[in-house]
Amino acid sequence: MIKKTYEIRNLYSKYNYFLFHGKNDGAKKEEIDWLISINKNLSVLKYDEKYILTNTENFLNNIFSGSLFENEKIIIISQATDKIVKIFEEILNKNDLNILIIINTDNLEKKSKLRNFFEKNKELISVAFYPDTQEMLCKIADKYLKNKNIIISQSNINLIVNRSNGDRGILKNELLKIEFYSKSKKITSEVILKITNLIENFSINELVDNCLAQNKKKTIYILNENNFNNEDCILIIKIFINKLKRILILSQELQKNNNLEKTLNEAKPPIFWKEKEITKKQITIWKPKNIKSLIYKLNEIEFVVKKNINNSINLVTNFILEQSSRNTNN
Repeated sequence: MIKKTYEIRNLYSKYNYFLFHGKNDGAKKEEIDWLISINKNLSVLKYDEKYILTNTENFLNNIFSGSLFENEKIIIISQATDKIVKIFEEILNKNDLNILIIINTDNLEKKSKLRNFFEKNKELISVAFYPDTQEMLCKIADKYLKNKNIIISQSNINLIVNRSNGDRGILKNELLKIEFYSKSKKITSEVILKITNLIENFSINELVDNCLAQNKKKTIYILNENNFNNEDCILIIKIFINKLKRILILSQELQKNNNLEKTLNEAKPPIFWKEKEITKKQITIWKPKNIKSLIYKLNEIEFVVKKNINNSINLVTNFILEQSSRNTNN
């Protein structure tokens, strides 16, 4: 059954199976995060299709296990294709399952078996996530800026929105930059053009992720491809610290259970499927004591950067290159 995005939140109590497809990853992630945030007592299991196809029996056991008296499960399946239809048919044949399943995948053509399977079945919900309109993104930006008490002109809001490529996830990253910079200087058109990345540029998040995964070659490539300046450094440090705090929690949990997949699947907030592989590498590389040391060092660098902004790009770049090739086993 086909439904619109604005109808979804009224359907979770009536239906158990949802297909989210389309290019707007930011909107899909926002919807999934919202669902999980209001159901914090429920188990959340995350899979991608490749795992399900190679471990079908284990996957179905996880689906069918438990009873009506057990907490409901939320299951997120990513990177799905037509190959998963047969497995899903088996799930539908099982009555009284206390689960809610969301298949989160990319754009599906109209002839897709998976899309048709959901659209033609009255028990299933299919929702297409199209790129956000200019009007919708402007509303999101305007609300965010008002909540943060940041005053900028409508023309500058339009400028920020134009650099988001129709994706609210990208827009929110750009608004985060605006928020950081607004604490120290006035936001003008020149500042916006300077601090917001073009779509084809690598994001700071990708730089941080590859550094912490010790992908040195990719890290150097990102540094060379972007024109990071002294004023970007505080934002880079903030993102580093936030990322390290998340990895610290996961690394501590891994030490307790000694089960990497369980640590990733039970993470709260959940790890988006696109981040799973690189996060796995990060928590394998970095032990809690090393992470704590790194957070402490970053706080020191931030203090120095704020006192001497003109030398900040050298300090931060040296730190990034050092960590991307650091031996963390000692």
